[in-house]
Amino acid sequence: MKLKITRNAAKQLAPIIQQEEDKELKLRVYITHAHGDHAHYGLALDKPTEEDVVISTDKEIDVIVKKDEPLLDGVVIDYLFLPQEGFVITNPSKGNTGDH
Repeated sequence: MKLKITRNAAKQLAPIIQQEEDKELKLRVYITHAHGDHAHYGLALDKPTEEDVVISTDKEIDVIVKKDEPLLDGVVIDYLFLPQEGFVITNPSKGNTGDH
């Protein structure tokens, strides 16, 4: 499975992860709901289970995703400042390039 974290997102996520007391917690990307051929995503700190795979990124942040979930393969985690500040999770490989 592939996953990308942009530089802006990594700058926001690294301090959050480093401040966490439980060092076993990792960033999880999950599907909040899916319809048709795309999904909406969420982020949380969590521990991997047997149903998960941990993906190491080039930003030195490990990310947990559920195994065998095609809508999680190719996810991009970004952090935007405009029009609203916050995390944006898309999956361009599945045609999901933003909220609608």
